[in-house]
Amino acid sequence: MAIDFTLSPAQRALQLQSRKFAAEVLAGAGKAELLATPEERFLATKPTYEAMVAAGYLRKCIPAPAGGDNAGLVDMAILAEEFYAVNPSVTLTMLGTVLGLLPILLGGTAEQCARLLAPFLKTSGAPLAGFCSSEPGGSANAAAPPPGEGVRTTAKRELGNWIIDGRKKWVSSATGWDRNGADVLCVVRRTNPAAPPEQGVSIIAVEGPVPGIVFERAIDSIGHRAHLVPEFSLRAVTAPHGNLLGQEGGGLMLASAAFTGTAALVGIFGVALMRAAFDFVLHFARTEKRGGVQAIIEHQAVGYALADAKTTIEAVRYLSWRACHALDAQLPGADELAVQAKIFGSEAAVRVITDLMRVVGIDSYDHAAPFGRLLQDALALPIFDGGNMGIRRRQLHAMLMRPDYDPLTACGGA
Repeated sequence: MAIDFTLSPAQRALQLQSRKFAAEVLAGAGKAELLATPEERFLATKPTYEAMVAAGYLRKCIPAPAGGDNAGLVDMAILAEEFYAVNPSVTLTMLGTVLGLLPILLGGTAEQCARLLAPFLKTSGAPLAGFCSSEPGGSANAAAPPPGEGVRTTAKRELGNWIIDGRKKWVSSATGWDRNGADVLCVVRRTNPAAPPEQGVSIIAVEGPVPGIVFERAIDSIGHRAHLVPEFSLRAVTAPHGNLLGQEGGGLMLASAAFTGTAALVGIFGVALMRAAFDFVLHFARTEKRGGVQAIIEHQAVGYALADAKTTIEAVRYLSWRACHALDAQLPGADELAVQAKIFGSEAAVRVITDLMRVVGIDSYDHAAPFGRLLQDALALPIFDGGNMGIRRRQLHAMLMRPDYDPLTACGGA
């Protein structure tokens, strides 16, 4: 039976190396979250992000066939858990950049990949990429036909260029370090207003900095306090016609494929946050008596709460790993597993952290404990990267309605 969650020697080395780097480098960037404004906080993390790039971690997220050092999503999940457990903000800046590159990796030609990925394969600088999908007013119905608006950003062809106009929101690092735009923006936009959405939406790569990127505001988000999510406009932004990714009109399918690739990693984000909360509470329960005779871990209610939390952590981790492996191997049921990992892992994180706060009691309400930050970050997981209610459950619903759907496919038993 080919089921084995034992890490290979290379994966174990990656895990330990990533854990050490997170403790020695990423942890220090936490103080950036104490600064006053979103942009100040983001800019304060730039030296840490540069250190991640210099240490080769961005390369470790880019697949080997594209010139990087990544062997698959399972390896990325191992790395992401170690980083996200220590500093979700800077980790999200790096993985948001990877999401920004996914339309190129999935739909780009060999020439486009070689040209557009080059800055991200270096071990210097602080290159950023953004996947410009979400728009003000929401994008859950991006594929809505008229009279629905669907994708509202447009692009028209003039001579050899695309001229892009529209507004975007919630795109990681999209306006870059200086408001002039990230190094690469993959923009979802309508190229043929008369065509149905599944034929009229495309993705174009915009190489920055470029005139026409107009910063509107940095969203002061509840969690990920040192990660930049701006609201911005594209006003007559120009990109060469050769920067069209995939087939014209194939943008919705390409966007869906990109988000499927990240769904399982959101489950791992949940694991990382639950793990950080569990480690704190386990130590607390072993050392605190709360005025009694015994350490509180001796009480059944505390022990049961810890047991439930740890069980959930392991369940989410292995579901996420299974989804990553299925995507790497292009197995039947991979899309279903990825969405399930996203939904289950994101919602479990909010519940488990809240449950663990009850073990600690009122002291968990103090910022001297980590729960405020962990819960703030966890609250994003069910609503970003495709909200669970607006998009992810809809994806599962669509799968269940297919006449050929077999409920045993995801477990390999069809």
